[in-house]
Amino acid sequence: MKAAVYFGKNDVRLEEVPEPACGPGQLRVRIEACAVCGSDLKTFQSGNPRMKPPMTMGHEFSGRLDAVGRGVRGFAVGERVVMATSVSCGECFYCRKGWSNLCANLKPMGFFFPGGMAEFLVIPELAVRNGHVVKVPAPTGEGALAPEHAALAEPVSCAVNCAELCGIGEGDSVVVVGAGPMGLMNLFVAREFGARKLILAQRPGKRLEHARAFDCGRLVDTGAEDLRQVVLEETGGLGADCVIVAAPSAAAQAEAPGLVRKRGTVCLFASLPVGSNLLSMDSRTIHYGEIRVVGASDSTARQVQKALAILAKPGFPKEKLVSHQLGLRDFARAFQMMLDRDGLRIVLRP
Repeated sequence: MKAAVYFGKNDVRLEEVPEPACGPGQLRVRIEACAVCGSDLKTFQSGNPRMKPPMTMGHEFSGRLDAVGRGVRGFAVGERVVMATSVSCGECFYCRKGWSNLCANLKPMGFFFPGGMAEFLVIPELAVRNGHVVKVPAPTGEGALAPEHAALAEPVSCAVNCAELCGIGEGDSVVVVGAGPMGLMNLFVAREFGARKLILAQRPGKRLEHARAFDCGRLVDTGAEDLRQVVLEETGGLGADCVIVAAPSAAAQAEAPGLVRKRGTVCLFASLPVGSNLLSMDSRTIHYGEIRVVGASDSTARQVQKALAILAKPGFPKEKLVSHQLGLRDFARAFQMMLDRDGLRIVLRP
């Protein structure tokens, strides 16, 4: 079968690899769609200590079960599935707490186990046993999810995790800094959680232009407007209930506490590069305002299920979020398009 295989920094090749067999306790998936994620690009450009080359890339995938391994219960050939793709051990302190996304021994698909940029994928026994496989509901008509939209379940679930950690609720005001694909997903997930005042901030460039195609609430061009002033004007001088920093910018993270009201929440959703990850924050603003600063990383199977329900809603702009669909053989073009910010989520179809 064909697969996009990572060999090292700036070295990903379309290879002919053996079709994987489905062993006991495993599930085999015929891949229908696999999106290219920002972490795939960072790994391509800079490497990743979690990556075990040669490795088939891709963790934002959807597909149909092609084989069910001996001993597996509750799954049948032909069912559509997605995953919470960072596979947990099920035994560590964090797993026992129910925080599988924070597992001390995470083994992500597309990094440790072969991923979805291929024709077939085998879900390991560990992932099946620990509940990482999520069935895609099979309604007919308006609620049915196309494969390319089901592949968004993983990134949308990360935004669900963020919204839950931030406690976003009915009537909240939410600022999202960064209008890339994850910024947009966080914005629209916040809306599904009940946020009614939405502000999306982006510096000038292609991402700002992409964002203009969406109903983003108040879109702020930070090259032309003062974001803090806009937030204060839009919130009656209080500041936002929540600010989500979805851009890998130390400056944006440092400025975020100044955008929220007292007892507001700042979420550092995007990580900073190693070596550039130290911040200078106004601790007095945080201290006297009793501001919460939280991180958000990855997601659980429960949150993937919630993401599928959100994606099935007619008002969620999944069609616009998937800006391009290309064949697997065009993976290099997809990578370059994302590096050039010529699209949002680009989906590969085998």
